Amino acid sequence: MRPSLSLTSFPTSIRQRVLALLFILTLAFTVRVLTANFLRAHFEDPSWFQFGSYAVFDARAQGILDHKTSAFWISDPSRTDQIIYPPGYPLWMAFVYAITADRSPASVQKVQLIIDSLSVLLIMGIGATAYGETVGLLAGAMAALSPLLALSGSTPNADAPASWLVLGAVWCLLLAAKRQRIRFAIAAGALLGLACWLRVNPLFLFGAWAIALFLVVKAGRRRRLALSGALVLATLFMISPVVIRNLVVFYPEIAPTGLGIGWNLWAGIGETSRGPEFGAPCCDEQMIEQDRRAMGLAADAPLDLFWPDGIRRDRERGQKALAVIETHPFWFAGVMARRVWGHLKFAGRPAPSVGSAGVNLTSQKCLSPERQGGLLALGTNVLGMAQSVLRYLALPLMLTGIVLALRRDRRMTGLILVTCLYYLATLAVGHSEIRYGLPMQALLFIFAGLTVSVLSDVMTRRWQRTPTQI
Repeated sequence: MRPSLSLTSFPTSIRQRVLALLFILTLAFTVRVLTANFLRAHFEDPSWFQFGSYAVFDARAQGILDHKTSAFWISDPSRTDQIIYPPGYPLWMAFVYAITADRSPASVQKVQLIIDSLSVLLIMGIGATAYGETVGLLAGAMAALSPLLALSGSTPNADAPASWLVLGAVWCLLLAAKRQRIRFAIAAGALLGLACWLRVNPLFLFGAWAIALFLVVKAGRRRRLALSGALVLATLFMISPVVIRNLVVFYPEIAPTGLGIGWNLWAGIGETSRGPEFGAPCCDEQMIEQDRRAMGLAADAPLDLFWPDGIRRDRERGQKALAVIETHPFWFAGVMARRVWGHLKFAGRPAPSVGSAGVNLTSQKCLSPERQGGLLALGTNVLGMAQSVLRYLALPLMLTGIVLALRRDRRMTGLILVTCLYYLATLAVGHSEIRYGLPMQALLFIFAGLTVSVLSDVMTRRWQRTPTQI
């Protein structure tokens, strides 16, 4: 007879790893389910759920399923509004609608929170590859508990799915540098390109990665060029269908990578205290009215942010914003610095315009009235208190961890920091919300995990050196 396999038949070290892994996955799933309960009760509240954006994706997804809308092609070159978002997320929503037989935000939320719970494995893999298993486990545990990551993972929009792909690409990038294998560089580029089908934010990250990969890999010039080139070509290959479509449909106006850069720059100036001084609108409604006056349209003429003539209008917004930036560079540098701080402010009142950094769990927020007593309510409140502590400790642990990481392994740290700095730089330039930088937020927990690991080692050594008193 074949011996039966059980957890106790494996060595102690393996059992401990498996149990730690199961605990982290259970923690991530529990936190996201409870956060989803809170968010589901606020689907009608625009401060928590941007239903307007969701409705755009929903209309495309339903049109795809009902064979009323092309899954990819744009047949009308005047519909410039159809390139404001990449085509990937409506396809993903249509897939979720089809497999769940439920065309609602709740169905998308359920599927995404499950996958997002598993995405902590990516954070653990990156941490383990760069700094060892202990760091990976600690980073995964903190990411599982994070209010920000839980809120984004429980929200039915494109941020979390795009983040999964970027994190997978980062892991492949580290493996490409460590093992010097072309296939990992190709995988990193392909995953990054696929992420751009969901969100445009990481589009130019491949350039920074290619340069970093060339600089940090300890190999001959030819090998380094091959790794960087494979990454670039894989990314370009993945995004090429969208770029080619836009070039063909919208030539000669041309917006090969979509719209929104001009809007982000102009809206970013409008949301500052000096926005009225520069004539920058503070919201979408004011921006539309500004365009309406400039175009000489009647008050009842149809007009939205990116239609009609959206490419030209977005280009003009960008030109106006750049003119303000050019004439007020020091002021704008201060704006950028405050935005960077806003994306790293996990505790206290959120910074203006960047959105919520998540919600701490409580039984009153996350449970139905009949369940607000007993062990479930107690456990929920305990998790919320742990989240509150993590909010205040996260940034100091992350910053300390970056210093420790640079001392431990400059190559791996450099590759991770390239991604973090890319997001900080691009998010600081125009209007941005904290959820846009989700991959960066996840990666920073790896540095926090390293700090906790080093502190734990220091305390363990001191404890072992302390003589036992009788």
